[in-house]
Amino acid sequence: MGRRGRGSRTQRKHFKESRENVWKRPKTDPPSDPNNTNSNNPSWQPFATQNPALDEYYKEQGIVSPEEWDAFVEMLRKPLPAAFRINSSGQFFEDIRSILENDFMKSLQSEAIEGGDLVAMKPLPWYPDNLAWHSNFSRMQIRKNQTLERFHEFLKLENEIGNITRQEAVSMVPPLFLDVHPDHFVLDMCAAPGSKTFQLLEIIHQSSKPGSLPDGMVIANDLDVQRCNLLIHQTKRMCTANLIVTNHEAQHFPGCRLNKNCSRGPEMMNELGPSISQLLFDRILCDVPCSGDGTLRKAPDIWRKWNTGMGNGIHTLQVQIAMRGLSLLKVGGRMVYSTCSMNPVENEAVVAEILRRCGGSVQLVDVSGELPQLLRRPGLRKWKARDKGVWLASYKDVPKFRRSAIVASMFPSGRSYVDAADSIQKCENGGTVRSENESQPAENPTTSTDDLEEEVSDLPLEHCLRIVPHDQNTGAFFIAVLHKLSPLPATQDKSINAQDNQSTGNDELLENNQVVKNTKLDSVDGTDKMILEAALEADLVDDELDGATLEPKPSEAAQEPADNKTELAKSVGKRKLQIQGKWRGVDPVVFFKDETIISSIKTFYGIDEAFPFSGHLVTRNNETNHVKRIYYISKSVKDVLELNFKVGQQLKITSIGLKMFERQSSREGTSAPCSFRISSEGLPVILPYVRKQILYAAPLDFKHLLQYKAVKFADFVDAEFGQKAANLMLGCCIIVLRDGSKTVSDPIQVDGSTIAIGCWKGRGSLSVMVNAIDCQELLERLATRMESEDATPTPENNVEPEQAEDVNGIEKDTTPATDN
Repeated sequence: MGRRGRGSRTQRKHFKESRENVWKRPKTDPPSDPNNTNSNNPSWQPFATQNPALDEYYKEQGIVSPEEWDAFVEMLRKPLPAAFRINSSGQFFEDIRSILENDFMKSLQSEAIEGGDLVAMKPLPWYPDNLAWHSNFSRMQIRKNQTLERFHEFLKLENEIGNITRQEAVSMVPPLFLDVHPDHFVLDMCAAPGSKTFQLLEIIHQSSKPGSLPDGMVIANDLDVQRCNLLIHQTKRMCTANLIVTNHEAQHFPGCRLNKNCSRGPEMMNELGPSISQLLFDRILCDVPCSGDGTLRKAPDIWRKWNTGMGNGIHTLQVQIAMRGLSLLKVGGRMVYSTCSMNPVENEAVVAEILRRCGGSVQLVDVSGELPQLLRRPGLRKWKARDKGVWLASYKDVPKFRRSAIVASMFPSGRSYVDAADSIQKCENGGTVRSENESQPAENPTTSTDDLEEEVSDLPLEHCLRIVPHDQNTGAFFIAVLHKLSPLPATQDKSINAQDNQSTGNDELLENNQVVKNTKLDSVDGTDKMILEAALEADLVDDELDGATLEPKPSEAAQEPADNKTELAKSVGKRKLQIQGKWRGVDPVVFFKDETIISSIKTFYGIDEAFPFSGHLVTRNNETNHVKRIYYISKSVKDVLELNFKVGQQLKITSIGLKMFERQSSREGTSAPCSFRISSEGLPVILPYVRKQILYAAPLDFKHLLQYKAVKFADFVDAEFGQKAANLMLGCCIIVLRDGSKTVSDPIQVDGSTIAIGCWKGRGSLSVMVNAIDCQELLERLATRMESEDATPTPENNVEPEQAEDVNGIEKDTTPATDN
């Protein structure tokens, strides 16, 4: 503990403040041209894109050949091109891909030619099915160039909806090597800000049919509660019932092992007990915190801040996280270890150490045949460490007073050292003599490498992947794919289980979302686990999230959405402290069992008995009379939740499941036969099972609803539809877009192409319960389906804002959920 604590303090000295988007200039600055050195703007200073210490370090490590060095550094000094990924499980992913291929790919070409680039944008050749795209325009060019405005608006809209995800190209690689199947249990150990988690969920859901859920699930974990909130905001766009977000130190992630003699808790829904007895995973993504120097192109201030202590100080934590991941991995499972660092101390040294600790139970997989169009370099088998300006080829070169910071596992052989005097003393006391892996120290450390005897690892580290920027115009990245062949050695397994038990007790000290200070860095420069990633990779096209509301901390959720910060502060002060098992300040997770409410929902919407309700509904409030939101969870999440109750709620859950039903708080809403409406997020899952309060609408009437938000029954073009809508019961209803072959009286049939929205049936009109961005997207999709959109005139007697029904309090799914 002492050594880890000293390491953490060293890191805080280097990584004290949260990362900022240094490419983005303050709004108060006058415009300037970075390429114009004769600019009259005296406030502009070019970013320093050189660091002699960095150059010396990586030249000596040999991460690229001497002949490539100039091209490598030149590419590092260029801004990173924009990249994004299409959500393959989205309803309109084929439409999005078609727009890119047939519209923007051609219309942006003229701008690229003027700028000197041969290709404006193109699909990433190594990503399957043209679902990931690379633009030769930087993020700043896309934001500032007037001719790219339409493309910029397209990216903003589709990203906010969830049809695409802005993500660095190399960051998309690790989930592809995981080989995830729809029935897999997947753990993302250090998940924030959520782009890779979103990608894993896409793969899980890719083959799902409407109304069905995959058998697998994803647990996304992060240490920092603020980054958990960002993670929730990101993944909420996926609308999935197969996700749990947790808030734990990755190296102490709970194993939730069920004691055979453990008595069943009061929260258990299944009388036979949970169907799983321990939380183990088929696939684990171990994308650990790192120094982040692979992100120099999007975070150029790392140039001036970089030093060797950044990688040295986090090495031990990376080993701990990776070992914890392997202990949670099923035999036969696969784990991907990755960093956005170029440093072998954070990369190959960590992989070598975990291979040594695991013996033959874990294998480093050769994936050179996978993703053949992805250019990659083999991992290194020899490297050195550098500390305080001194090169160290092996642990025996480390001065005794630095051995707490520079450990044996940082070197290729991993051989440790025992001081001669200590060894002699041990022998006199009957202890063991020095082993063959223990060496004598060098008496005179040197700043040169000429006199050092280099170590070479005997492990197959060439199976690791190194992605370098100048190969395919990307950032730098490191990936290692590990396969668990058998249980870990008894000594390792015992040590990890003891650590797990200890962490369960330690975690109880994390009250009110405060983290233990000496276990993980609060902020690490360059790591895509920190706020840097939030600002540069998942910021919804940089500044588009400025002013957007992220989901509040669980401990800060208010009873009602506050209009301003003052009201929010007042409501937080009045709210009773929430408790989730032993976790104070966290909203509880409770199975929803109120049969009166469940029965009213089933009856009102005519939900088919085939839809699984029992045990699949949860809330975040112990007081069921005040439940505002009901969440739906998949069978796999239900199993994990039951196990978690059984073992004493070891998991600290910040988000779970899919918001399915929401209580109406308006005056008209409380008088409806059913007090809960179907949320927009949950509609695609339950839609195939709804038999009442659902109608077909002609394309023109559907369009008018999206355009005007509220339409009187008499103003619909299709009079029959208007009459049927008027005959619905007061409350929430579902309007389905009718294709040309259907009539308003036909039975509702749902498939992958079905477009439906939730509405409120008032006393005189229908009001749309869809937010403005979703309305805009649906109008664009609808335009492609209407062959004669302009042929029919628009009704003149439209609903004015003051004529609309009183739908105040009928939430439009625009505010993040806080559970009460």
